[in-house]
Amino acid sequence: MRTVPETLLAPENEPQVIADCEKLVDNEVAELSGVTGAAIKLAYKTVSTFDSGHIPAMIGTILPNVADALQPYWERFTAAGGGDFGAYLVAHEDEVAESLLEITDNRQRASSRQTIVKAYKTVRGSALKYVKSSLPALGELVQRYMSV
Repeated sequence: MRTVPETLLAPENEPQVIADCEKLVDNEVAELSGVTGAAIKLAYKTVSTFDSGHIPAMIGTILPNVADALQPYWERFTAAGGGDFGAYLVAHEDEVAESLLEITDNRQRASSRQTIVKAYKTVRGSALKYVKSSLPALGELVQRYMSV
């Protein structure tokens, strides 16, 4: 059986995985509400408008790390008999969300762009709840590719 990285990053899958991830992000951002949600929506729209390729490029950049981070959860999920991978991720949401945020934390630590670092640090605290809320959709996306 192929691993999550092997499957998601396979040349025949990766472009569509990136497009599907962009749709996932679009949907998650669209569902945000409140003051923080409005700020995130505005920032997302600004980035998408001024550089339409930025979001898919960033997804492509972090996809290998995301796939690596999800691999141990996929292994445990399949060893436990499978079912709904999104529900499995939700059942382990604290651990999964932190492992996914570690990817962006590492990118922030390696960045020399202080404006980006400062902006990231201001949203990092609230990022956990947004990552957790995306886990059902992320799990469904991964399972769809792993089941082919």
